[in-house]
Amino acid sequence: MKRLVLLGGGHAHVKVLAELARRPLVGWDVHLVSPYRRQIYSGMLPGWVAGHYPIESCAINLNTLAADARVAFHETTGAGVSPAINEISCSDGTRLRFDLLSIDTGSLPAIDQLPGSLEHALPIRPIEEFVSAWPGIVDRMLSRCRRFDLVILGAGAAGVELAFAIQYRAMVDGWSHLRITLVGSGALPLDGGPVRQRQQAANLLMQRGVAWQAERRAVEISTDHINFEQGLPLGFDACFVVTGAAAPTWVRASGLATNERGFIRVGPTLQSVSHPQIFAAGDVAAYADNRPKSGVFAVKAGPVLADNLRAVCEGRLPRRWTPQTRALYLISTGNRYAIASWGPWAWGGAWVWYWKDRIDRGFMRRFGTDA
Repeated sequence: MKRLVLLGGGHAHVKVLAELARRPLVGWDVHLVSPYRRQIYSGMLPGWVAGHYPIESCAINLNTLAADARVAFHETTGAGVSPAINEISCSDGTRLRFDLLSIDTGSLPAIDQLPGSLEHALPIRPIEEFVSAWPGIVDRMLSRCRRFDLVILGAGAAGVELAFAIQYRAMVDGWSHLRITLVGSGALPLDGGPVRQRQQAANLLMQRGVAWQAERRAVEISTDHINFEQGLPLGFDACFVVTGAAAPTWVRASGLATNERGFIRVGPTLQSVSHPQIFAAGDVAAYADNRPKSGVFAVKAGPVLADNLRAVCEGRLPRRWTPQTRALYLISTGNRYAIASWGPWAWGGAWVWYWKDRIDRGFMRRFGTDA
């Protein structure tokens, strides 16, 4: 019997599992490798921090999805891929041969060039580790009577949403001694977004009392402060690092074709350009048409990946896919208010938050989670 291995439990693979549960692959043994039994939906994480959702409503149960699809589940981390012999190795010592491999492991925090990130700060990814650590940070803050300084390093969408979510939670729960500072390398937050949306975000940060430090590039994180290329250090009691995406180190070592940043180069069918028996989607992939690292594209790739894996397994040609050039970005701002952008256009309001909430809940319901 031939074997399909799904390496990683990302958003695209969630769709693959749902399709396999609906219609199993005949003549194929399917395995899922993931370090966690659940997949936290990144779009709802700020809502959990803000207190809008319980964590159970933000999590897709991979173990249940795999069981429904009759897929063998391995709770471990992929450590390497050997395309020459069609085998993956895992951190627990497991080795799995494959006839077809799909990789959707997501990305890692881009912290290799920032000494002290792991020792003195908390990267936002892996999300599961952040979820585990967050209650302890809250307890540490509440145990102090004096001012508690929280610094969020990185002002992309994830960093901005996290700052707003924590500010709202602080207001609701009375954390009056908490001071939040958001630090970014650009002149405005949400680098890469339309100017109007970036200005909206900056104005809201000021209104909510979140300090904004612009055009600052960190070079080192020490025990209680961040050093920058220019200017004075910034002290903190806790620091979250949300500074972009990096590829897992084993990807380049595997011999798979990668882009300059080490992400797997895939063609329009989502197959590796160097090894067609290997597919990749989500943040670990470098698409033929360059796109930002965003859950939007991982979700959109899911149905295409599911169809193409089935096509190859059944001896048919996979279909080509070109990711949309524009995506709708919805940025929550803590208090059931959100700002949206589509291309150069941007707008905001409570209705945008309810729109986002409806999209997020609908996504979770498709995979058996009642949000």
